[in-house]
Amino acid sequence: MRELTGEAAAIAAKLGGTTVLRDHGGGFSPATVQLHRISAEFSTGDFCATLAAARALPPRSLPSLERRARYYTDVAAALAQRGRRDDCVRALLAAEHQAPQETHSRPAVRSLISRLLLSGRTTPELRALAARAGPFLTEP
Repeated sequence: MRELTGEAAAIAAKLGGTTVLRDHGGGFSPATVQLHRISAEFSTGDFCATLAAARALPPRSLPSLERRARYYTDVAAALAQRGRRDDCVRALLAAEHQAPQETHSRPAVRSLISRLLLSGRTTPELRALAARAGPFLTEP
């Protein structure tokens, strides 16, 4: 996976930062390749690598609000896996700020919010986010 995303990053860099295929999921650019790298690292279960990949990508460099929300939800999921609840909630709120409907309707986000509500202390910010996202199951 890292080899393939490395190759994609090299190709994107050769294009000089130009975004190609704009009408296909935000296009192909160094920023979108890095976003895919973040998701790929998360899927391998290497949450430290996920967060390292995220630190290398300024969210504002992403071409759409949906892509920025995706960045923050991937970061939130990795932070949750590392036990960083408060940072996780902040990342979820950042995702919501970028694209509220996208964030509220994404099943993985709803599942993460539900797990946070059920697994430990809650905060007013988390409860408010859950209320805005809609109804949740009250039992696992």
